[in-house]
Amino acid sequence: MARAACVNGYKRRAGTAEKAGGWQAARKRRKAEESGSGSSSSSCGPEEKSSHLSAALFGEDCEISREQLYELLKFAALGKGHNATQPSWCHIYHQSHLAGVVVIVLHEMSQLHFYKFYLQFKHLRKVFRHKFILKPSTNFLASLYGEGANPKPQEAAQGLTSTSSECTPESSDLPCDPIIQKYGEKKQGLTSYMLTLEEQKKNGYPIKGSPGCKGYVDTECHQQRTDSSPLFGLDCEMCLTAKGNEVTRVSLVDAQGQCLLNELVRPESTVVNYCTRFSGVTKKMLLPVRTRLPDIQTKLKKMLPHDAVLVGHSLNADLQALEMIHPSVIDTSLLFARNEGRRFKLKFLAKAVLGKEIQSEQKVGHDPAEDARAALELAQFFIEQGPAKVAELNLEMLLMTEKQAEASQKKAAFQPRRWRVQKQLKQPPHLPKPCFLDCLQVAGQKPLLLGKQERESPGLCQSNPSTSNKQILQRALEDVPLSSFSIIQFSLDPEYIASPLVAELCEKVRSKLTDMLTIYAGPFEEGFCLKSVKKEFGRCGPIQSLTVVTETYQPYVCIQYEVLEAAQLAVESLDGAEVAGSCIKVQRPVSAAMLDCDVLIKELELDVENEGVIYVAGLKKSLTETDLQEEFSQLKDLETLFLPKDLQSGKHRKCCFLKFQKSESAVDALELIKRWTVKGSKLRSRNALASGHLWRWIWQMNHSKGKQGGCILHKKMEQLSVSEQDLRKKVKKLDHHIKKLYRSLQDNTLCVVLFPGVNSMHGSQSGLGLMGIKADGGRSAC
Repeated sequence: MARAACVNGYKRRAGTAEKAGGWQAARKRRKAEESGSGSSSSSCGPEEKSSHLSAALFGEDCEISREQLYELLKFAALGKGHNATQPSWCHIYHQSHLAGVVVIVLHEMSQLHFYKFYLQFKHLRKVFRHKFILKPSTNFLASLYGEGANPKPQEAAQGLTSTSSECTPESSDLPCDPIIQKYGEKKQGLTSYMLTLEEQKKNGYPIKGSPGCKGYVDTECHQQRTDSSPLFGLDCEMCLTAKGNEVTRVSLVDAQGQCLLNELVRPESTVVNYCTRFSGVTKKMLLPVRTRLPDIQTKLKKMLPHDAVLVGHSLNADLQALEMIHPSVIDTSLLFARNEGRRFKLKFLAKAVLGKEIQSEQKVGHDPAEDARAALELAQFFIEQGPAKVAELNLEMLLMTEKQAEASQKKAAFQPRRWRVQKQLKQPPHLPKPCFLDCLQVAGQKPLLLGKQERESPGLCQSNPSTSNKQILQRALEDVPLSSFSIIQFSLDPEYIASPLVAELCEKVRSKLTDMLTIYAGPFEEGFCLKSVKKEFGRCGPIQSLTVVTETYQPYVCIQYEVLEAAQLAVESLDGAEVAGSCIKVQRPVSAAMLDCDVLIKELELDVENEGVIYVAGLKKSLTETDLQEEFSQLKDLETLFLPKDLQSGKHRKCCFLKFQKSESAVDALELIKRWTVKGSKLRSRNALASGHLWRWIWQMNHSKGKQGGCILHKKMEQLSVSEQDLRKKVKKLDHHIKKLYRSLQDNTLCVVLFPGVNSMHGSQSGLGLMGIKADGGRSAC
């Protein structure tokens, strides 16, 4: 199957070449850079290249798991070698030019702490452009290196740190295998391995009724599935056309492996690249072909029984290219679950599990019938043998061994025969899973860990542990430049992060957020039209609740919005306006916590993450993302459109965020949008205050059940104010320590600051991550 990565990579390279004046110009420029020739103003040597990163964290997909973070750190530290690949959620450019990787962990602190003391974290919020929600972990620091690390005494003697996995080999590897964690050890029927609707949505499968699936053909296979339902293997080959990915060949095999369909398809649009290396399809092969996509869709609908289950490897790409919707699928790239959120290739699984060689290098391109049959047999093997038997194959270790053997083949002529012999030997039991720490050591890197250690983390050991943040900083300034990978752990005193105080902070932040989202409007005349008030204020953004206040001489209306921008827009645009026949005043609640509200709003607006981002309200619910893309396409330098959705209903909230490549373009867009109407609706807009991770967190704070007010310790008011003032000082000093450490780093250093979050019996608080690569100016490069 022609992989989407190949096509996307081709698009990026083609776009770069066009901007440079064609392929030849781009090639000449790269050669000049590599050789360091030419004038210093027009070219530079490789050592002068700066690393930078691009992360897709603007919208709602900004919650990062421990495995995804591990994926980023592994690639940053090791590059493309040592079984490391580009992270799936962000891209590091010129990784080989990174001067080092520094991870700063703020022990037991969460996103709650960052926004409670937002004004005190002056350095953090002004330096790091990329922020993301981090799923909390029970023992974050111990798991940061990945699964299966074994502490070595000699490393502790040298002042290095190693970690033990959450499940050591002695305690049995099987329960720690991701396949067992996902499916359990007992054998189940095929229906247990079909993707749920949520899994299909998460992995990009065409879903009936989705905005992006208009015009897609439904297979109409809606009969109830049982463990006896028939399996069919499906695989497609694609080429790149002016339209995008289009099908050029389709294969369907039944449960016995017989090929039912194997046809070439003529694309509708002009072919840009046949991707022959992967698809095996050439221009000459397609010349006589008259079969089109609708013909294939009709054939597949006739061939598939009403209870058919389709099997494929990354089957979502095939169904998207076929423009077809099928409700019941088994995806072997997800079935054979893997650590770190990554996937095994079909070629490797066929060899390791079935003992079959597919996608041979001697052939030109892949055979879709062969790939469809391999995926089908893999699913049948999994169903018949059960998860426990599959886990015992130890696929992760087999893959690492195979890659090491392939690398050794270039150095020794006898290695291929030795490799075949090794593959036939039974794998020894309880082999440790390959981990981040082991990979660093294989590459000759010595990780550095500085900070206080918890007594309940026996796997973490170091010599001469530091006792204070100041001592940790002093050691970091001396030792970090000597290490290519460092983890620096700072911590507030235990009394400041105890669960009762965290519960108290949580309630204070929740209360302040509620007040920032709330406005009071009035006074209104008796018998005023509430519907017209709701309509007018609804143009500023999604309303969570609206109530009439009758305790006053004249009625007022209390409105609570769902996003900060909506409340601020209402204060700015409707204060002093005539609404429902009354000239009204619009204001936020007045309380001690809200006295610095205007300062906080201004700082949020100036946050580096909100540069070039604007908020637009007044959209009709009937408008789809595609409609909005068309409406706003004329805006200069528009990069991304984010349409917030209710996390429960999935419906959009009549507002959107627009991100521009340049800040000046965002300013121009604000002026234009003020004069716009979209399908009869007058739009309102302002600078953004809360991007994806903050919007999602606010939503969770507003909708979380069980207020934690009952957990708050009852203290005297003066004692509370003193302790909080002391805590602000501690946080400010902590921010100063990080600033000093950051300034000491070399340019081109990836720096990641983690508020790991809390996940304990007292409750769960999500974490927060900030990241960037230090540039010449001292700020993170993006």
